[in-house]
Amino acid sequence: MIGVISDTHDHLRAIRLAVEFFNSEDVELVVHAGDFVAPFTFKEFKNLEPKLQGVFGNNDGERMGLQRKYAGMGAELSDFLEFEFGGKRFAVYHGTIEPFLETLVESRSYDIVITGHTHNPLVSHQNDVLVVNPGEACGYLTGKKTVCLLDVESLKARIVDLE
Repeated sequence: MIGVISDTHDHLRAIRLAVEFFNSEDVELVVHAGDFVAPFTFKEFKNLEPKLQGVFGNNDGERMGLQRKYAGMGAELSDFLEFEFGGKRFAVYHGTIEPFLETLVESRSYDIVITGHTHNPLVSHQNDVLVVNPGEACGYLTGKKTVCLLDVESLKARIVDLE
């Protein structure tokens, strides 16, 4: 099981809720789809038991500081991430450039594409690719603090409201 989070935007209480949730589930890996925003978010993410991987978003200004803080957790933050997990190929991209995101899906090079940026949750099958946007963990735009649980074996994803 993979946990998916995005758009935390420095909201420490929301990050704490997400970390507690992921720690209580059978999650082996958490993927952050961008917009951590500042390195001090590490204060809450350091309590995460599963491994963390992630990408930068358009609001992540202090990238070197974020990279330094999260490297201690084994997370190598970058603009784009691809990896294999559970026999499935993943692409992770914040989603700032829509044509790039569409190309990732249309290429069918990945089984799962994880994105963020819109703050709107999405679980969709497009071109035989599972596209997942966990929505916003911060709750600033929609009023809902959401994350996603992704069962890699069944390719089923469930959006979870943290409150």
